[in-house]
Amino acid sequence: MTNDRPLIYDVLDERFRPCVNGDQQLETLYVGSRWAEGPIYVPAWRQLIWSDIPNDRLLRWDEPTGSVGVFRSPAGYVNGNTLDRSGRLVSCEQGNRRVTRTEYDGSVTVIADRFAGRRLNSPNDATVKSDGSIWFSDPDFGIRSDYEGHRADSEIGACNVYRVDPGDGSVRLVAEGLSGPNGLVFSTDESRLLVSDSRANRIVSFAVNDDGTLAPGEVFAECSAGNFDNLRLDDEGRVWVGACEDGVHCYAPDGTLIGKIKTPEIVANICFGGPKRNRMFLAANTTLYSLLMSVTGAPATEPGVA
Repeated sequence: MTNDRPLIYDVLDERFRPCVNGDQQLETLYVGSRWAEGPIYVPAWRQLIWSDIPNDRLLRWDEPTGSVGVFRSPAGYVNGNTLDRSGRLVSCEQGNRRVTRTEYDGSVTVIADRFAGRRLNSPNDATVKSDGSIWFSDPDFGIRSDYEGHRADSEIGACNVYRVDPGDGSVRLVAEGLSGPNGLVFSTDESRLLVSDSRANRIVSFAVNDDGTLAPGEVFAECSAGNFDNLRLDDEGRVWVGACEDGVHCYAPDGTLIGKIKTPEIVANICFGGPKRNRMFLAANTTLYSLLMSVTGAPATEPGVA
């Protein structure tokens, strides 16, 4: 029997072969976003939260029922979302130029909105280390126009990566000299921090020092097509990255591009979720897709997140 379904996997290296034995087509969960980003799976709720940035809202998809509703609107033009060590939602609000935490009662706590007395640009993505520290990127994407934030001048004058201390809440500059820091994720042993530098079309790897600082960065990978956005890891240490116009790229731990997932729309952000962490969610332009995979998201320092 002829299978006329389009192939979604592009195997570039035999190390990608174990990744292609799951679903052979994308499942459409929702259509109707204006620009979808920031998916995060919340195990306690069995829901996926994601951002619809220009519409200034957070949406949620319920896994048991498949229903979709508005989680928060207005939402401060949220981009990236993650979970802290207690399972609370941490969001990067581009419009409000801050990083916030949603408490169990639904109230919102500001985690960071300034560095050295100056307003942040437009926080983009965040990740949480096992010590509870919150690390986030702060490009100027949200202040360059009114499309996904509010047009404004940068008070800091640079695009950086910061660390929020889990004890006193102080904000420390940990990486500078990046043109457009975007997605970020720790290696499974937390010895390195990977940061996508979207404007430079590369992923930079930083060794993490014991005192919470970073060593000088090294180029982990350069994008051959598309533009790098957010990053996730699976439990074999492979790095998965939304590459916008070129779908999803997969890199071996040594930085070799080993395969791609082809998508019908631009994919900016992805995450692993589901009860077994083997379901990839893809925020793609107007659509939320999913793919049940033969690989599993890395055991997370953030509950339920790879």
